[in-house]
Amino acid sequence: MSIRAAVIGVGYLGRHHARIYSSLEGVELVGVVDASKEARDSIAGEYETHAYADYHDVLDKADVLSIVTPTVTHCDIALDCLRAGKDILLEKPVTATVEEADRLIAEAESSGRILQIGHLERYNPAVVAMGKMVSSPFLIEAERVSPFLGRATDVDTTLDLMIHDIDIVTSLLGGADIAGIRASGSLFVSGNVDIAKAWLEFEGGAVAILTASRVANDKMRLLRVYQGSECLELDYQAMKILRKYPEGGMMGVEEMPIGNKEPLREEIGDFIACVRERRRPMVSAVEGRNALDIALRISDMIRKAV
Repeated sequence: MSIRAAVIGVGYLGRHHARIYSSLEGVELVGVVDASKEARDSIAGEYETHAYADYHDVLDKADVLSIVTPTVTHCDIALDCLRAGKDILLEKPVTATVEEADRLIAEAESSGRILQIGHLERYNPAVVAMGKMVSSPFLIEAERVSPFLGRATDVDTTLDLMIHDIDIVTSLLGGADIAGIRASGSLFVSGNVDIAKAWLEFEGGAVAILTASRVANDKMRLLRVYQGSECLELDYQAMKILRKYPEGGMMGVEEMPIGNKEPLREEIGDFIACVRERRRPMVSAVEGRNALDIALRISDMIRKAV
């Protein structure tokens, strides 16, 4: 039986949701929704589907929905979709506040609907490969920095960039609880937090040091995991994982294999599988809520210090 899918919001990322749904076996793209007539008509024409200005008009036509709209709209739109009996892939961050996330979690649980959060990096083949190599990390470092592009400046960089690494780190640590947070940063250009550095202490003793900036000279995405006597280093830009270890008084280096898959296609494919099998997503609203909570706490600390 074919699953009918629709995309609410077909801007930069939403148009790729539409592209992938239109190409998946056993899935029919029945519509795209956007406030911009130009955007919705263009994507609907490209993928031979229907265009809508109001998401309410597609609720009786779709089984599943991707919501790719500004974060402040997530809660209201997702609640309407859940109450209409729809399964949802909701882009990150899950909502603007933890309280809103809790409302969505409660609604999804009471209605028995799938609510997956679009933490795309979990489906990055390099992150998937790294996860299979991690056992008992005691220190994790993550750096995610970019030049100033003027994009997503309506939210703090903790919610735009750092939240990816918060989610990855907590998943690598098996969902361990936070024991303490220290943070520093700056509202450098945009009026929101543009630079953030956080020190996270977890129950069990592991520590994570996270850096996010959108005012760096160059783009860099690095993840380092220290465990036992080895360091695993993931370079997202080069799509390379290096295993570094002591060897005869020197440092040995081994490059580890990484698959070649499109993360968004993997994410949407897994969402459809969750819908068919009625199983819990890898990144449910609970994981999305926990990552949001940590990111907001870091932002709050920075704002109070500046």
